[in-house]
Amino acid sequence: MRLGDVPIWIVGMGVALMWASPFLWMVSASFKFPADVLTQTIEWIPRRVTLDNYIKVFEYPIIRWTINSFVQAVTSTAICVLFGAMAGFALAQFRFPGRATIFMIFLASLMIPVEVSVIPMLLAFIKIGWASTYQALILPTIANVFSIYIFRQFFLTFPRELVEAARLDGAGAFRLFWLIALPLARAPMIAAAVIIFTLNWNNFLWPLLVIFDENMKTLPVGIAVFAPVVGSHTQLEGYSVAMAGVTVLSIPSLTLFFFLQKYFIQGISQGGINQ
Repeated sequence: MRLGDVPIWIVGMGVALMWASPFLWMVSASFKFPADVLTQTIEWIPRRVTLDNYIKVFEYPIIRWTINSFVQAVTSTAICVLFGAMAGFALAQFRFPGRATIFMIFLASLMIPVEVSVIPMLLAFIKIGWASTYQALILPTIANVFSIYIFRQFFLTFPRELVEAARLDGAGAFRLFWLIALPLARAPMIAAAVIIFTLNWNNFLWPLLVIFDENMKTLPVGIAVFAPVVGSHTQLEGYSVAMAGVTVLSIPSLTLFFFLQKYFIQGISQGGINQ
């Protein structure tokens, strides 16, 4: 490391610590007694450690909520990554009228708030009898513009020689995509999977509206029961239990990123610099 890079590393470490400090306090508070949470000075390391908060969390059907979240997040992510790869490959490699316009419409859709569409979708799912089902949780999340963008940027620099050689050998569009393009898109595939899985895993508004059955709740909706503020009343003992619930919620996303961070950074960097 060069001497000139030292200030950058110092600033970067400072920003990283500031970013991580709420998470560290959350984990610390999850092991504290309720009386030790709201103190005048921040206690990063609990003076007294208790597991009662986690015991209270698991008194609820949290295992069932976790299974629901995994089914929803994993299924939605797999379908969304596949559709994103197909759309990105088509937008990058195929020449057809309106290709740039379609991509701009995709990007422009990011400016539309999710709240605009949830009520019409909710009424539609209730009308067809799919409320409180896995279909209701999964179907609205199987398309994501971030996935399309990441794959399009990757496939823009896909070697034309491979494409032309495959076409000379008689490979059609689907064979070209499945046997050549998709296996070589591991980095953007992992980057898109990490982003979309995290979004689906933490999704709160849509499952809150469309699920009416207690056993079909997802984990983010389920742990809302631990909220320390109920109406105009604040429950002091609720903070430590709420922190335990949120800590449990954050484990899958953090674990996924920890093991796939190398490919995640590689995929994001490729998507950011390719034009």
